[in-house]
Amino acid sequence: MRVRTPFGRVGFGKRLVASVAALATIAGIGVVAGTGTASAWGTGTGFQQFRVDGCGMPGGVKVRSWSKPGNYKTVVMLDGLRATNDVSGWEHETNVQNMVDRGVNVVMPVGGAASFYSDWNAPSNFNGQTYTYKWNCVIANTLPQALYARNMVPSGKLAIAGISMGGNAALVVAANNKRYYSHAFSMSGYLNLSAPGMKSAIRVALLDADGGPWNSDSMWGPPWSTRWYDNDPFVQITKMHDLKVRVASGSGIPGGYNQNENLVSIVQGVPLETLSLAQTRAFEVQAFVNRVQLTTDYPFAGTHKWGYWQDMMWRALQQGWFR
Repeated sequence: MRVRTPFGRVGFGKRLVASVAALATIAGIGVVAGTGTASAWGTGTGFQQFRVDGCGMPGGVKVRSWSKPGNYKTVVMLDGLRATNDVSGWEHETNVQNMVDRGVNVVMPVGGAASFYSDWNAPSNFNGQTYTYKWNCVIANTLPQALYARNMVPSGKLAIAGISMGGNAALVVAANNKRYYSHAFSMSGYLNLSAPGMKSAIRVALLDADGGPWNSDSMWGPPWSTRWYDNDPFVQITKMHDLKVRVASGSGIPGGYNQNENLVSIVQGVPLETLSLAQTRAFEVQAFVNRVQLTTDYPFAGTHKWGYWQDMMWRALQQGWFR
């Protein structure tokens, strides 16, 4: 099993300075890889691989799925900032595809590094991207339509869940596409992008991401653009009525999945999760004020690491959230 390293090819010192400059916040959104217990690729009950229309993104979007007749729900799983193009981080690092044997079909779109699963304004000019990201079009339109065509939506609507960057997107996509989505789950998401310092932190995160540097102005425009608010779960909260919303975050305290982990990796994961916890708690208050019902999962221990996200998914299943 391949473990994605937190800071890739560039020197740790340079990236640590970048992280501190961004309030030691999200310069590594979704980057800290867990050790996981993933199965071999392409194995398991009802495995399929297919492609869906990429809304102008060349080659379409690869989708890997696990489904079983008689299951009661299908969940779309979104990756983090350093998503790769072979398989999803969820498949690289966890065993959540095995939920197919517990009543829940699992669908993993592949790719979308640094995309926030959004429709960008333009190609990223910093790294010479030749096309414009159109991930919202895929997640909100062509993917659901393909799943309906394959009879993979047993309950009539889908659930969507994601970590970090994908957690933000899961809530925003579901809020704006309730014709397709009934459940939305954010794990370790940064759910108040309008908070002081967050736009600068996002900018640094995209500059730092694999395949970059990515230009955040190409994504949602300059910091004063209204598109930043369109993609902020905190601002979009009033659209989440009638959704079954769930949020989760670790405490930042190292736990079982941090055993045998080097100190550098722990130091990276702790502040990321601490910030996520603060933002998720603030989102919970915002939901209460706006009478949006949600369930929460705040384990005592947990850093920004795949093992904890795997456990959050299984707890959601065990507690009946997908029903």
